[in-house]
Amino acid sequence: MTTLPDSDPDPTDALSALPSRDGSGRPSRGRLRFCYGPMDCGKSTLALQIDHNHARQGRRGLLLVRHDRSGEPQISSRIGITRRATEVGGDTDLRELVRREWVAGRHLDYLIVDEAQFLSPVQVEQLAELADEVPLDVYCFGIATDFRSRLFPGARRLFELADELQPVQVEVLCWCGAPGRFNARVADGEVLREGDTVVVADTGPGAVEKTSSTQWQTDPATLRYQVLCRHHFRLGDLGPAAPRHGQLRLT
Repeated sequence: MTTLPDSDPDPTDALSALPSRDGSGRPSRGRLRFCYGPMDCGKSTLALQIDHNHARQGRRGLLLVRHDRSGEPQISSRIGITRRATEVGGDTDLRELVRREWVAGRHLDYLIVDEAQFLSPVQVEQLAELADEVPLDVYCFGIATDFRSRLFPGARRLFELADELQPVQVEVLCWCGAPGRFNARVADGEVLREGDTVVVADTGPGAVEKTSSTQWQTDPATLRYQVLCRHHFRLGDLGPAAPRHGQLRLT
């Protein structure tokens, strides 16, 4: 292994300056994008489609996920598309993940980050740093607000830092037919207003609530999520009691 002088940048350092891609001499920069929307709008499907399109052009990417619906280190769509991914922990340094890829000789052109709402603000700042300094194109996908209609901390930081904010265009409807934007947490037929912010569950009856918090007392088998319009979210109105197919999971 060749030892570089101290004055030269380490090419395996994720934050080392890289030559401009366009040959202009100006440092190139990546883009930080945040694609967001409520449940059912196809965020994970879009993430995997973008990865497919880039890979077909010979670009190398790294797929990251935080709390996938399956409980596995993967990005999964309910339409049946699944790809293995690297699970991001609460204390994971995303810059170090990229550095390890470089050390292993795998140059990266882009990152795909699913469930980005669960990232910490610090991790979002690391993604912005990677986009500016490496540079990488970073695509984040996630929900903007939690079951209380408040911004997730990670989503809030993405709104503040992202170069591009893109609502996913697949329209999700409330039971009344109006556009749905609010991800209601439902237990025993009631919309919940209190509880842990990060709780992963399915959206159909009989879903399992996944949380270790002692604050959660509801029978886990009764919990699900349902997309509502603002009016019916405010009222806690879940619509007619007739059985309906469960919606997609909270993603």
